[in-house]
Amino acid sequence: MTTLDMLQETYAALSANKVRTGLTMLGIVIGISSVIAMISIGQGAQNSIQQSIQSIGSNLILIQPGAQRGPGFQVSSGRGSARSLTQADADAIAQSVPGVAAVAPEVDGRYQVNARGTNTNTSVIGVDPNYPTVRNVEIDTGNFITTQNLTGLSKVAVLGPTTRDDLFGAGADPIGQTIRINNIDFTVIGVTVAKGGTGFGSQDDRIYIPLTTAQRYLAGNQYLSTISVQAQDTSVMTAVQQQITTLLLQRHAIADPTLADFSIMNQSDIVATASNVTGTLTILLGAVAGISLIVGGIGIMNMMLTTVTERTREIGLRKAVGAKRKDINTQFLMEAVMLTFTGGALGIALGWSISFLIQYFGVLQTQVSLPSILLAFGVSAAIGIVFGYYPARRAAGLNPIEALRYE
Repeated sequence: MTTLDMLQETYAALSANKVRTGLTMLGIVIGISSVIAMISIGQGAQNSIQQSIQSIGSNLILIQPGAQRGPGFQVSSGRGSARSLTQADADAIAQSVPGVAAVAPEVDGRYQVNARGTNTNTSVIGVDPNYPTVRNVEIDTGNFITTQNLTGLSKVAVLGPTTRDDLFGAGADPIGQTIRINNIDFTVIGVTVAKGGTGFGSQDDRIYIPLTTAQRYLAGNQYLSTISVQAQDTSVMTAVQQQITTLLLQRHAIADPTLADFSIMNQSDIVATASNVTGTLTILLGAVAGISLIVGGIGIMNMMLTTVTERTREIGLRKAVGAKRKDINTQFLMEAVMLTFTGGALGIALGWSISFLIQYFGVLQTQVSLPSILLAFGVSAAIGIVFGYYPARRAAGLNPIEALRYE
């Protein structure tokens, strides 16, 4: 029996009962589309998180106050609120540590901000002129904080685009307008370029003011919330991080590194950790969706066993006229594989469409990758072989005489 004959027989057998074939195939379609959609959501989340981390700066090292708690646990829950970092620490890092391109100290806090009858609760960050370089911030309109603003304790502010929209309306020009932070008036001198992101972590929902002004009028002290350090390139980041740790331990008179009153986070480590977390999430989503594939496979086995029972006399007749055990086995196995391959192709198309629609309507960022498609095809073939093997073997093992007598 040639391969073409096998394909023709397979098509005829599956099309003999189109409704049953379609319903059986539906389980595979749902299973494959679920796997494709879930994996694309997981990969999209991973890319989104990585882009968000990369957007905060290049070759970035973040130093924050807070007590170390040992390897694998960066700091206590009070990270950033402790008082252990000063401007002198930032100056020492800039002057003493080789491989440092720029240093940007900052003070941050959340405040209620008012303007022309509108208000919003947002993050207000005190910065110096190095901040845009270190944290990849660009000015859309107006100007950023200058050295003159620092020395003069100027009450000026640079708005993120989201904050601008909340206070003055979408696309408005707020330059020269006045906003009130903590009952203190500030004049808007600039608006930053949108970076994207939502929620409390959005880099567009911020207000930048001079560092000295924030320390004097908002924080009420001279301590820093964060020191952002930009290394000259990726290759020296680890060395820079180690030298900063040694320097700060010496400056703070701490002999035991485990008792450090600060924590240092490397941007590469943050990206790696986030990738591991989202990778695990992707596997979990794929595994949950994969359960439906098992259900679909059981449906295929059930259909094939029913088909064997219905075609018992046909099998006996084929054997009586010379069909070999291998031919019968191959025919029924091919029917199962054809079901799963067709269902797999439809499932991939449906899963791709679902992923596209999720991203198109802005629900989540998704990404359909070639490996996930190849995995779907591989799983389809495996399900067809695994769940079709027993019915095919049962059909091939029928006694031709008993099969011909079957009613």
